[in-house]
Amino acid sequence: MIGRFVPPVLAGAATIGLWWLAVVALRIESYVIPAPPAVAAAFARLPGYLLRHAGVTLLETVQGFAITAVGGVALGTLLATAPVVSRAVYPVLVALNAVPKLAFAPLLIIWLGFGPGPKIVMVVLMCFFPVVLATATGLTSTPAELVELARSLAASRWKTFTRVRFPAALPQIMLGLKTAMPLAVIGALVGELFGAGAGLGFVIQNAGADTALAFAAIALLAAMSIALFGLLVTIERRLLPWE
Repeated sequence: MIGRFVPPVLAGAATIGLWWLAVVALRIESYVIPAPPAVAAAFARLPGYLLRHAGVTLLETVQGFAITAVGGVALGTLLATAPVVSRAVYPVLVALNAVPKLAFAPLLIIWLGFGPGPKIVMVVLMCFFPVVLATATGLTSTPAELVELARSLAASRWKTFTRVRFPAALPQIMLGLKTAMPLAVIGALVGELFGAGAGLGFVIQNAGADTALAFAAIALLAAMSIALFGLLVTIERRLLPWE
């Protein structure tokens, strides 16, 4: 169990070491790229401030991701089971996904104000399409022999869906959720950078010349993304031990 964590820990330590070496060897000024000790000192200087704003970003990310998970799986299921709806809705989804999400940020502030609403909506916009696509793909790629077996046993459509199609699609759905999770953190950050009174994006935007503080906020964002992704992987292992 412990051996599973050794490679990523070593890789992280090597990345930090290379970062530190590059700053020292290239004589990069601290206001451009601070060395790791300066970032650690910035966190030690303002731990409560950083963690309080990290909690805001985490809440926005989790709320937006929860909405995406429920809504994305529901819409993906509808697209997989209703071909007419799929032909009508897919072009709209593709068009929305093709639009750069940054274009919506100023509009969301006008529509929803400076509270958490625009950030949650931005999270949904960033990660909705991968979840919908993964769900629809998983449900439409159920092995035909499994469906035929369920029908031969006189299973209803609902039982076929709940006992065969949906369980068979779960690996693909989890893949979509894992793809969407880092995008959710990015969506919350983007929303905060365009107008917020709290959150790690707010910290970065208002750090000014204190580059070490901005890097400490970025490090917290990275840690948050890794932790949330690891939580999803743990859930996947519980739900799908055979995978």
